[in-house]
Amino acid sequence: MLPFLTLGFALVALTALTAVAARRLQLPHSIVLVVVGTAVAFVPGLPPVTLDPELVLLLFLPPLLYSSGVGMSWRGFRAELRPIMLLAVGCVLFTAAAVAAVGHWLLGLPWAVSFILGAVVSPPDAVAPMAIARRLAVPERVLVILEGEGLVNDATALILFSFAVAAVTSGRFSLAAAVGTFALIVATEILWGLAAGWAALRLRHWARDPQVEIALALLTPYLAFWPPHAMGGSGVIATVAAGLYVSWNGPRLISPATRLQGFFVWGLVVGLVEGLVFLLTGLQARAVAFGNRAEGWTSLVLAGLLTCAVVITVRFLWVFPATYLPRWLSARLRTRDPAPPWQVAFMVGFTGIRGVVSLAAALSIPLQVAGGPFPGRDLILFATFCVIVVTLVGQGAALPRVIGWLGLDAAGRAEAAANKRHEVLARIEGVEAALARLEELEGGEVSEDAVTALRSLHLDRRAQFAGTVDDAIPGSPLAREAALQMQLLAAERSALARLYAADGVTDEARRRIERELDLEDARIRHVVESATGHWIAADPESEAWRG
Repeated sequence: MLPFLTLGFALVALTALTAVAARRLQLPHSIVLVVVGTAVAFVPGLPPVTLDPELVLLLFLPPLLYSSGVGMSWRGFRAELRPIMLLAVGCVLFTAAAVAAVGHWLLGLPWAVSFILGAVVSPPDAVAPMAIARRLAVPERVLVILEGEGLVNDATALILFSFAVAAVTSGRFSLAAAVGTFALIVATEILWGLAAGWAALRLRHWARDPQVEIALALLTPYLAFWPPHAMGGSGVIATVAAGLYVSWNGPRLISPATRLQGFFVWGLVVGLVEGLVFLLTGLQARAVAFGNRAEGWTSLVLAGLLTCAVVITVRFLWVFPATYLPRWLSARLRTRDPAPPWQVAFMVGFTGIRGVVSLAAALSIPLQVAGGPFPGRDLILFATFCVIVVTLVGQGAALPRVIGWLGLDAAGRAEAAANKRHEVLARIEGVEAALARLEELEGGEVSEDAVTALRSLHLDRRAQFAGTVDDAIPGSPLAREAALQMQLLAAERSALARLYAADGVTDEARRRIERELDLEDARIRHVVESATGHWIAADPESEAWRG
């Protein structure tokens, strides 16, 4: 137990330290983690760290999928369902078939084994692209499509992978049976995911205790994922369906206190799991490079290069026709949803980053079949790792420059500014609704002093927001006022510290006052970031504002 705990401590510590380094270097955390993990894997004297595929699929993947589903707009997912499904199902199957053809004709693999390789490398990762793209100025529609694809395509690939492995182990395969099974799995997982989301939300609503509600929320992805996975499905679709259901119905059933606490809890859980996933991916480099080899290095390197080339090229070959051909054939679609510029299609085609799900699938291939070694297992594992490194490190690192070259960063910033203006107008409308309600209550049992104070407060809030509608910049009045408020809070903290040091306040009172100051600090920062798109520096004394 002690070595296991030591390893866990070391992984978490390395993940945190790498996050600090990535921020200093202004590089995506995911890329730095994979590079650091790969470097650490080859340090002499360190024992190899072998990734258990069940650990990824059963422990790490459910909360990541569920959190993405909850965080994703159901309205956006539904609006972009056609391109999402074209990528998550069509592009995955097309990529798997293309890789299988290359594996069979150029690498000499049996068809069933080639389809295993194709299924393993076909799905872009659900975590890596968004971990990089969300840092960049990208149009919202592109993000919705990429995130939706990442949420669904793992199910397509994992089901296809299970069919291919069964074909190798049993020697039999029926296309009609496979299609029927696939449709049944999708339908049952959607129903189970919706049921799990419904049950979890009702239990949380009945609990009416933030700690219990958050505990139930953390269990929900596993409730949605484990049963379908245990019965031969993927569990992915069920988890995504549960997350989307909670996203749509949660606002009316989850209490404000739970949302406030859950935001920080889920941020910690998802950030830690994502970091561990990328770090563990890099740590597999040693096992992949020096594992038992049934093939020579020439065959392995050739397989890695060919697979990378096919995976990257085929995605472009699918994305452009899938984007423009349906509109060319359907005038109705062309009218309802005009064709996007080629830059958008290129961006979607370029962002085909593979991740840990592909590695976990490759590692889960049986070692033995029919009394002998599983054919092509080492080649599949090596080629999969090559695809992950090339797409994550290579394409991921190039993504910011590609976005700038395409001009999508300017479009993304303009869209973000327009969305921010609409958000501020919504805030103003909410304040006006509060003022109208205050007018209705005036003259009743509510005291005149309370009405006057609250009216003044809300009028000030409306004026603050109105000043940022067309001036959402670091120097806006709201930003300057917030920076001043942060200095006043710092003065209060200093006074409290002096009183506590002089034994002028009890520990319980100090903690209560600190919590009130912390809540006010968080409120100010959140209001400024939401209203202007900029954030306040951690130390208001040294640097009051950063954009």
